[in-house]
Amino acid sequence: MTIKLSKLIEDIRPLEVIGETDKNIIGVHSDSRKVEKDSLFVAVRGVTTDGHKYIPVVASTHVGAIVCEELPAALEQGITYIRVADSAEALGLLASAWYGYPSTHLKLVGVTGTNGKTTTATLLYEMARLEGYKAGLLSTVCNYIEGRAIPTTHTTPDPLTLNSLLAEMVEAGCDYAFMEVSSHAAQQHRISGLRFAGAVFSNLTRDHLDYHGTVENYMNAKKIFFDSLPADAFALVNADDKASAYMVQNTRAKVYTYSLRSEADFRCKILETRLDGTLLQLNGRDIEVNFTGRFNAYNLTAVYGASILTGFPEEEVAVNMSRLVPVAGRFQTFRSADGVTAIVDYAHTPDALVNVLDTIREVVGNEGKITTVVGAGGDRDHGKRPIMAREAACRSDLLILTSDNPRTERPEDIIEAMRAGLTEDELRRTICITDRREAINTAIRMATPGSVVLVAGKGHEPYQEVNGVRHHFDDREEVSRELDARK
Repeated sequence: MTIKLSKLIEDIRPLEVIGETDKNIIGVHSDSRKVEKDSLFVAVRGVTTDGHKYIPVVASTHVGAIVCEELPAALEQGITYIRVADSAEALGLLASAWYGYPSTHLKLVGVTGTNGKTTTATLLYEMARLEGYKAGLLSTVCNYIEGRAIPTTHTTPDPLTLNSLLAEMVEAGCDYAFMEVSSHAAQQHRISGLRFAGAVFSNLTRDHLDYHGTVENYMNAKKIFFDSLPADAFALVNADDKASAYMVQNTRAKVYTYSLRSEADFRCKILETRLDGTLLQLNGRDIEVNFTGRFNAYNLTAVYGASILTGFPEEEVAVNMSRLVPVAGRFQTFRSADGVTAIVDYAHTPDALVNVLDTIREVVGNEGKITTVVGAGGDRDHGKRPIMAREAACRSDLLILTSDNPRTERPEDIIEAMRAGLTEDELRRTICITDRREAINTAIRMATPGSVVLVAGKGHEPYQEVNGVRHHFDDREEVSRELDARK
């Protein structure tokens, strides 16, 4: 495939163009290692490296054009140099143009928020398929084009991968696409050039402060998504979250609300709850769902509202709500023959832990015993570690602190940072076991019939990252093996 450079750069508003634009471009790249003759290279300033430093190397490959924020001191003959204000934004626009503006051929709905993105986006994808439509999904757990699974590496892919996947969805005949939109993706312009039919905001709590620095910066990054929505899109926000009003104060989209506590366009009431399901009332309709917990009630209300706003008939949506099933690693329940329940959940923030543990306590009551196995990721927000431990300890009968994905940190140091948040009484109910497999096995072996073990933090992840290397490790496999051993 080739595209005229003059056509390709129409959307990026160049500040300066040096060289010929009446030439064919055979590819667009932001990775200097992939550049080839007559392709276009975009020099992006990343978190760990600056693409501008690779311009001299790229120039030696007879690349057709280079998009950058700063021109190099020496300009090579035959290369067209295009200077822009923001090369990351330009990459998003160029990626969309290169793949034929795929988002305009789909009804694309994005989901953002600290918690609930994966569940909400995945269930919207499943709802579309239950409605008889072909659909695509871009999520933390896995990407799907209709029924075909494609492994994922980021919550929101880079612009070229993202538009390539959307183009494959168009080619496969998909009518709808649903995707998680992370704060990183919004701030880094990975979604630039995409046209969204709708957006959903779940909630905002402390997360990713290692990257954003402050909660305010984190909130502003997510707001970028809503600021960019077109006037014919919908913005569905959680009326019970105080950040919602801020998210949509400058959006051009039509704003709708959902709530469990106040008046809203889509209202939910929890009528009955169990560990394996809940009876909800959604806009006056009683609906039995295969999910547990107030946090899932919020997710399902968002799914209900977004499904209707996307255009699915309300009667059919109500029926199909009962057919939806939990996402892998999200409050995923396992049981032993002798009555021990284990729950694997991705909860890796203080708020998420509170949500899951409060849900378990609500179901089992004060008589049921809860053991929580949890750690914290290395090379990430250090400030949330003692908070997570404290929230888990005060809601558990026994707390086991262990390793999560330590990355380049010593697991023992992370555990010690978590212990710092505990009182003397909580420390007496806390065990530290660095090896995650041993921690899970110990929790289940110590559990008595009728008790619940929560294994939190990694959810769907099939690996543990240590010193830059990912080793196979799956909480669900460990839990299943140990529960089977109790028989």
